Amino acid sequence: MPERKKQIMANNQFVVIGIGQFGEAIARSLSEKGAEVMAIDKRQDKVDYIANDVAYAVALDATDKKALISQNVQNFDAVVISIGEDFEELLLCAVNLIELDIKRIIVRAKGKINRKILEKLGLKEIFSPEFEVGAVVAKRLLHPTMVNFLDLPDNYIITEIKAPKAVIGQTLEAIKLRESYNINLVTIKKEVEERRGNEMVKRQHILGVPHRNTVIEENDFIVIFGSNKDIEKFIEINS
Repeated sequence: MPERKKQIMANNQFVVIGIGQFGEAIARSLSEKGAEVMAIDKRQDKVDYIANDVAYAVALDATDKKALISQNVQNFDAVVISIGEDFEELLLCAVNLIELDIKRIIVRAKGKINRKILEKLGLKEIFSPEFEVGAVVAKRLLHPTMVNFLDLPDNYIITEIKAPKAVIGQTLEAIKLRESYNINLVTIKKEVEERRGNEMVKRQHILGVPHRNTVIEENDFIVIFGSNKDIEKFIEINS
């Protein structure tokens, strides 16, 4: 097992424990964005598989606190626990990290009961991939114009939607998002054609802070903030 020398850690250094489907995706995504990632799994084949794509890949048992200490995990910015199958193993790993006073622990939970137990341990950042993916699919089925969204506390949301038919050709002043729908506009994404070599390609550009005289065009996407109820009403009325 390779050991890391103690050092003063810079920002964007993370540990991912459990290199299953979700752990692998998180580790690869962080590495692609320039972060320094240590991938940990007790299965050597998983470690070997991801070794070339992360800064460090280590085979160890994350329920063994001494093994975690040997890799100086306490010096990283955050640790992600993505152990999928064995909840007891996940719990033991989480307890070890809490006892090591890790700055930030992000943990995967499967189901409401698991989440409740993890919350009782005092963990704040808990994600449930299956539930979250299900919620995204359901929302997109119910509102096909929604491209992306971010659910916020108290039933608020920031969402990017394809411009509804009824507002196309109108200015922002005429639409009166705030006055008529209690919604705030964040920005507009406009589709433009650009030449790339001998071809014309379509790209989306952020308009920045739109002016009240800005006209909504057919291929625009608007990014808006408001309550779920108000945004659903706006979509329903104008679609």
